[in-house]
Amino acid sequence: MPGDPTAPDMTTQPRPVYVIGAGPGGLAAAAALRARGVRAVVVEKSDGVGASWRRHYDRLRLHTTRRLSALPGLPMPRRFGRWVSRDDVVRYLEKYAEFHELELVTGVEVTRIEPAGPEGEGEGEGGWILHASGGRELAAAAVVVATGFNHTPALPDWPGRDAYEGRLLHAREYRNPQPYAGQDVLVVGVGNTGAEIAVDLVEGGAARVRLAVRTAPHIMRRSTAGWPAQRSGILVRRLPARLVDRLGALVAKASVPDLSAYGLPRPTTGLYSRVKQGSIPVQDVGLIDAVRGGKVEPVAAVEAFDGAEVVLADGSRIAPDTVIAATGYRRALEELVGHLGVLDEHGRPCTQGARSPAQAPGLYFTGFSNPISGMFREMAMDAEKIAKAISRRSGAGAS
Repeated sequence: MPGDPTAPDMTTQPRPVYVIGAGPGGLAAAAALRARGVRAVVVEKSDGVGASWRRHYDRLRLHTTRRLSALPGLPMPRRFGRWVSRDDVVRYLEKYAEFHELELVTGVEVTRIEPAGPEGEGEGEGGWILHASGGRELAAAAVVVATGFNHTPALPDWPGRDAYEGRLLHAREYRNPQPYAGQDVLVVGVGNTGAEIAVDLVEGGAARVRLAVRTAPHIMRRSTAGWPAQRSGILVRRLPARLVDRLGALVAKASVPDLSAYGLPRPTTGLYSRVKQGSIPVQDVGLIDAVRGGKVEPVAAVEAFDGAEVVLADGSRIAPDTVIAATGYRRALEELVGHLGVLDEHGRPCTQGARSPAQAPGLYFTGFSNPISGMFREMAMDAEKIAKAISRRSGAGAS
């Protein structure tokens, strides 16, 4: 706890553990390490904690419950309510860093990680060198990479995109519906972000809102009779995918209306099979009612742009005033660690949590998956496991 006179003096440790990224995953890992007597320094390229949360759209709330979204050592205040708002998440992360007295260095970007071991020694066995902005070289005993699932906006290279005569922006640039009041808006992508932005636009006075859908999503209620979908995700996450797919189909038929007549059919791939492929269900925050009421119109996927028009996969053409691409993000880890052979063919870390890659001992990753059991919950669990693994490896603190 802050101010504890019995806390170990970690400033005497010659090489700290560096945690890259001051989002929830990085802060949780640093706090868990500190609790085990391991000095951890959080390096953040922006000027404060929770940078990605500060950039999210105004109406965003956690789709996971307050109780199941707290990070190690500090509950979320009850006044935040069951579904925590974006601004309260930022407040919580600021308080978390202060409460745990985390060492935080802001305005510094780590651009490349290199092994520091002498010749002939395994990569990472001798620690790591972090190359950072301003010509800095930081010596680390171990490294936790927590740069975030939503790191770099991914905008498809649609033919004709650069010559489009309307306004095209990525969902990261969207804040609220005010600038789009009275406009014809096309939202591309029916993940949680696209679905929520479409509803936000309708409620904010957009004249027409269409939602471009390439693959029909699984839609589920955020809670049913007071039971949050997150708890179901926790219960089933270790069950066989086929079993969960069957259970999910039964629940969907009982709780979610068939929207096929409105252009949004039920998906053909099972819910958990889709999760295994990296696509989590859409939690309904108004999309079902908006589609049934004709306020959000599902249309075919975007194929190309042609002047002021958008060409859809079914051959039709539309001319919206604005196109908002809710087309996801890239992890953007290639320059940082791609040369270490620790990424898969999709640019994602081969390992997560307490497991270091075999060829890079002492290098850890957290926050690069999007589980149905809740990202905050999984990052909190990862933090404890990573701290335990590092403390055992270094011989510091409790094991």
